[in-house]
Amino acid sequence: MKLSLKPVVAAVVLAAPSFAFAADFDIDTAHSGAQFSVKHLMVSNVRGAFSKVTGKASIDEKDITKSTVEATIDTNSLNTNEPKRDEHLRGPDFFDTAKYPTITFKSSKVEKAGENLKVTGDLTLHGVTKPVVLNVEGFTTESKDPWGNTKRGGTATTKINRKDFGLSWNAALETGGVAVGEEVSITLDLEMNKKQAPAPAAAAPAKPAPAKTAKDTK
Repeated sequence: MKLSLKPVVAAVVLAAPSFAFAADFDIDTAHSGAQFSVKHLMVSNVRGAFSKVTGKASIDEKDITKSTVEATIDTNSLNTNEPKRDEHLRGPDFFDTAKYPTITFKSSKVEKAGENLKVTGDLTLHGVTKPVVLNVEGFTTESKDPWGNTKRGGTATTKINRKDFGLSWNAALETGGVAVGEEVSITLDLEMNKKQAPAPAAAAPAKPAPAKTAKDTK
């Protein structure tokens, strides 16, 4: 009985594009960052940043909704340009970086939103995990830097209530209101490097033919 390989070959050919259009990227920590803004004393906004952001993304060019992204923020990289305030924010009243050294985000859904994207995922902050939606703008196509690295990037924004994540410290003001607002605006500026495809494994050297013996020549 003959077995036809045509259906198998056809299935492989049809499935190939789904693999060919997916590309893996690593977040470029040196050119990425996370910023936040919160109301202070009911009259102004205080801004801060985390300088160490790592992570990865898988971008599906054929169907962007199949893409995924994961990011990790080092909470000890916090900076608000005021050392005493930074010390307070790193302490138990706020981020408690000794106990919770990272903030993480892992996507669960990617949707198109006009020319932009909406990325839903789990945000873990201060030991609490909640779903959030990132609005992603300026998601670029691939480009190469002067050193031959393939790059992509974008800016993601969202807003959270810090009390939902257990960051509830506050102080009442004599004039009414509180010292620190509850709503926090978050911005992620990400630049990513495309992973290089692994080099094909070198072919094993051919085994030398066995030497002929005197018996073989008879």
